[in-house]
Amino acid sequence: MRQRHIKQATIENLSSMGVLFEPVYLDLSSYSKVHLEIGAGKGQFITSLAKDFPNEMFIAIEMDKNVCFRIAEKKIEMKLDNLLILLTSAETITDWFHPETIHIIYLNFSDPWPKAKHHKRRLTWPIMLEKYKMVLKQDGILQFRTDHLVFFQDSLEYLESHFTITDVNMHVEESNYMTEYEVKKRKLGAIYQVKGIKTT
Repeated sequence: MRQRHIKQATIENLSSMGVLFEPVYLDLSSYSKVHLEIGAGKGQFITSLAKDFPNEMFIAIEMDKNVCFRIAEKKIEMKLDNLLILLTSAETITDWFHPETIHIIYLNFSDPWPKAKHHKRRLTWPIMLEKYKMVLKQDGILQFRTDHLVFFQDSLEYLESHFTITDVNMHVEESNYMTEYEVKKRKLGAIYQVKGIKTT
């Protein structure tokens, strides 16, 4: 869902708030663990994790500058020095990260693109899964969560051909780490999750 326009969400202001938008390979070698959320929304999930694990690095990718502004506000308010915000699309991740540098990738409530002719736009489409495998470390984890059952079933099928599936959860319990969208949607039905490990 497209966010309401925020007047202050200019490239100049976002840059002054620490948001990155020009692709550059990031040096993440000093961190024991690197987490990447693709499609971070307003940032509740990633900022909650960053707050609780200050010695690990967290990276939020969002392609909507209005949403990035909301994440940046949270980062500043919470004083999260271990959070990077990238204003970019998922397709560019190999322009930001060296091979095998990410420990875990989160895909939370991505657009399901339900029409068959649009399936190639899904963030779980096989072409994207190959990109994730490039930047994930060996034994790195991909975690996908959604409230859309058909999208989940299709994505599980994609993942089985690219990752070793370690967990399929058809009713994710409430936790301290939920997106704003999940908080709202879990009142209406089940939340589905799958985890896969890069083994090849």
